[in-house]
Amino acid sequence: MVDYSRYTTIKVEKADRIAVLTLNRPKELNTINRTMHLELEDLFEDISNDPEVYVVVLTGTGRVFSAGGDLKNQWQWVHEGAPYVDIQMARKLIHNILKVEQPIISALNGDTIGLAANIALLCDIVIAADNARLGDPHVHVGLVAGDSGCIIWPLLAGIPKAKELLLTGDLIGARDAERLGIVNHVVPREEVMPTAMALAKRLAYGPTRAIRWTKQMINKRLRDEVNLVLDASLGLEFAETIGRNDHKEAVSAFVQKRAPKWTGT
Repeated sequence: MVDYSRYTTIKVEKADRIAVLTLNRPKELNTINRTMHLELEDLFEDISNDPEVYVVVLTGTGRVFSAGGDLKNQWQWVHEGAPYVDIQMARKLIHNILKVEQPIISALNGDTIGLAANIALLCDIVIAADNARLGDPHVHVGLVAGDSGCIIWPLLAGIPKAKELLLTGDLIGARDAERLGIVNHVVPREEVMPTAMALAKRLAYGPTRAIRWTKQMINKRLRDEVNLVLDASLGLEFAETIGRNDHKEAVSAFVQKRAPKWTGT
């Protein structure tokens, strides 16, 4: 039996063949700090090795799914040398998500932004609240969309729309995301978890061997894209933008609650 008690930023509830993973930093809008990043890396690996789990549901506590990366943690990283995320951690997280053979349902209870959006969209079926917004605004903090944004958004939205969204950092509403094929279903917020759990139970008690292998065959295309793009995009993110002037300015502006002044450097 896998022991999930060590996780501090993610609540794990397991029953009836289903594991519900809940991002659990509601006061910080479930932003992904170093601790949560490390826990997500390990948790997806634990889940993939748990014979008692047939389906996974991923959601968030509070009014949002997640506001993305923790910019306060990033400020400490670039200005004080505090640890945050390195390129191998970023790479490991994406690969560990794709290792999970069980179906993963993203239950988006609210806004889903940045790395959190990419994690949610790398899952298998996405159910979003009708008031949720989604997007990958890495450019708003002076960063390349390196942690799979350049992979999953073009696959789901198509290259022209993905370019618009990633280059502007704009968020889109759940209904527009559904129209573009980015999410599967949009329901009222109070129906997100019941809808996700009903689908999870259907999959958990279906022909699970066939379901897992069908997922793996579809994901071969996704893994090919990851192998093609991920290392290069992460390399550019870490080498060309992290710690550069625009990134430092962005996290400083966030902490100081002002608009950033871009220099393109």
